[in-house]
Amino acid sequence: MKKSIISFAVCFFLTGNVFSQREFVGDEQIVEEKVVEEKMVEEEEVVLAWEANFKQALRKSKKEKKPILIYFTGSDWCGPCKVLDKKLFHTDKFKGLADKDLILYEADNPRNKGLVDSYKLKENLKLIRKYNVKSYPTLVLVNHKGKMIGYKKGLILTEYYYPFIQSVIENY
Repeated sequence: MKKSIISFAVCFFLTGNVFSQREFVGDEQIVEEKVVEEKMVEEEEVVLAWEANFKQALRKSKKEKKPILIYFTGSDWCGPCKVLDKKLFHTDKFKGLADKDLILYEADNPRNKGLVDSYKLKENLKLIRKYNVKSYPTLVLVNHKGKMIGYKKGLILTEYYYPFIQSVIENY
């Protein structure tokens, strides 16, 4: 039994070139990868300028004369939040709108509290109470004083968010 196992191992290693995906041409080794490649179009990730804390967002709003969009989310458990994040916030169209006309603040309330630092989590919980957020996702637009000027809760078709946000911006 030992001899057959050893014989098999020797044969396997000696015939490695039969099983490998390498060919030798002259002195050069040509490596051929025989893997079926999926053609994936690499999308450039859209990066938004979310403010680090709400007080900073208020100061920036006053200075730049732009409303603040507060995005209330449960990043690690809320399915609709993940959809909204991908289909609205990670688009070039939203980035263009946000860069030009909005200050962004994400008020995350994850189940895994370690995902958000303790100061920011405390700040987010205060904002949840202040703006009476009962469901996720919720978008609240406020002025530089923190006064609510727009409110949209739940997941709707992403194209319906733009007229809502645009109307708040125009009336700001």
